[in-house]
Amino acid sequence: MSSSPSSSSSAFSLICILHSLIALTTGVLMMFQMKEIYTFTHGVETATKLLGSTPHDQLLIRTSDSFSGLLLFAIGFLIFMVSFVKDREFQSFFAKGCTILHVFMALWRVYFERRVEDLAWDWLRQTVGDMVLALSWVFFLVYTWREKSVIK
Repeated sequence: MSSSPSSSSSAFSLICILHSLIALTTGVLMMFQMKEIYTFTHGVETATKLLGSTPHDQLLIRTSDSFSGLLLFAIGFLIFMVSFVKDREFQSFFAKGCTILHVFMALWRVYFERRVEDLAWDWLRQTVGDMVLALSWVFFLVYTWREKSVIK
């Protein structure tokens, strides 16, 4: 039974590191390769629309994408730091918060992002991704809940 706390802690660290890598990679790509990402994910025509038509619009969109990428990079770095926390109550609290965050993001995509004409076909794929990320935290919560009930 003494190996139980370390196994849930290892699962928490693994999930945090995976989420951190996703956030860090996505953030860097958003900061430096957004044109290529838009072209790859949406196609040339939609990418041209998303990047703006005037130089002023293009600058605003690039700046916005860069700040969003920087924020995502910072979030990834924070999640990496959180992966080393060993307090089980904090891990559970953090996992619940992340689950709620991913569910709200999926709901936002369903209710708002799908209405944006140029992004309408892409919302389903991104919503599924949000739900998969939320499920990883749910699996951790179920694992730790099952672990607690076995110890008692």
